Amino acid sequence: MLNNSKIIGFAPTKDSTKAKDFYVGQLGLQFVSEDEYALVLNANGNMVRIIKAGDFKPVQYTVLGWEVQNIESVTAGLKSRGIKFEDYPFIQDRELGIWTAPNGDKIAWFKDPDGNVLSMSQHV
Repeated sequence: MLNNSKIIGFAPTKDSTKAKDFYVGQLGLQFVSEDEYALVLNANGNMVRIIKAGDFKPVQYTVLGWEVQNIESVTAGLKSRGIKFEDYPFIQDRELGIWTAPNGDKIAWFKDPDGNVLSMSQHV
């Protein structure tokens, strides 16, 4: 029933100003609106709501991810915008912070200002 419906992504924030600077200014998502509950962003036709959650503890797994065509290029571009990629022990490409899975998929993780884990991936 939902296979023809768009997905809406959600991530919490303690500070909507910092979140807006990050998601719009650094990641390049399109700002749509803001109200007392959330920032609303457009990510290539997908809605992302950054919820004004107050105090919370970020989880240690990915909450939002993007599929990209050229992860090396996107990673380099985001690094030039001040994004710091996670340096997990299993990551093979230490310079760019990209892990290559046994099947050839590539993934890089980074965090937003609230500590939410985000990722981007390139699939074979």
